[in-house]
Amino acid sequence: MSVSVPLRLRPLEIGDMLDETFRMYRRHFLLFAGISLLLAIPSAALYGLAFAWFSVALRDTTGTDLSYLTPLIATAGAGFLVTLVILPFTNSAVMYAACESALGRPVTLGGVFSGILRRYFPLLGYWLLFTVTGLLAALLCVAPLALWVWVFVGWIIVTPAMFIENISLGAAMRRSWQLVRGRWWRTFLVLFLMLIVWYVARLALDAFLQLGQFLLAIVLSPFIVAGVTLAGAELVSALVSPVLQILIVLIYFDLRVRREALDLFQMAYRLAAPAPAS
Repeated sequence: MSVSVPLRLRPLEIGDMLDETFRMYRRHFLLFAGISLLLAIPSAALYGLAFAWFSVALRDTTGTDLSYLTPLIATAGAGFLVTLVILPFTNSAVMYAACESALGRPVTLGGVFSGILRRYFPLLGYWLLFTVTGLLAALLCVAPLALWVWVFVGWIIVTPAMFIENISLGAAMRRSWQLVRGRWWRTFLVLFLMLIVWYVARLALDAFLQLGQFLLAIVLSPFIVAGVTLAGAELVSALVSPVLQILIVLIYFDLRVRREALDLFQMAYRLAAPAPAS
């Protein structure tokens, strides 16, 4: 169990928001990174196995023998299915933990998974909507992609609104749009800067992964090494993804502070709270 101190609410400048994101990640690193890595292991293992299987089979079979495709398709399909089933956990579990931590509540692994399960289908629909439409927009042309980005930023804080305010998906989407309205460009800039930081961190970790791949290639088959590397890339991505989820939670609180003076309500609550008995 992770014991949390409530987030001190205040208007955050862009630099302060990025700093607070990494501060929160460091404070609960084992919990946040553990959740993210635990969720990445099943799909990483299946995709790595499928790739290694494909590489070995391709080397050992003739051009007319396609029997290796059956286990390959089955393994890759299983990886895709697992990824789909755990999508609400992958994209929202760390966010739920960050919400609980920001509110000063104790955070446990069981509590996090229970919180996601209670909202599993709304979260699945929400993330599927953005994943599918985002892929389609990227494949079509620039205009649909720009429209998708505009909508995505407007609905960026749907998940923390659902968790903290305990509201439905539709209400959370309206709530997010209301809070982001008038501050779209600032929200977009914060997300864009964090994406750059995320990308640089990912490149740095990938460099260590490439070094490990070189060392493994000395003692293992290159096909097996390729599968291990693919699985490792999935785990590396999982290790850096919590910063984006934490940032979204901080964006939610910052918007509420700026629009609704939530920090003043927090201060009034603390002043009204009875002093602890000596």
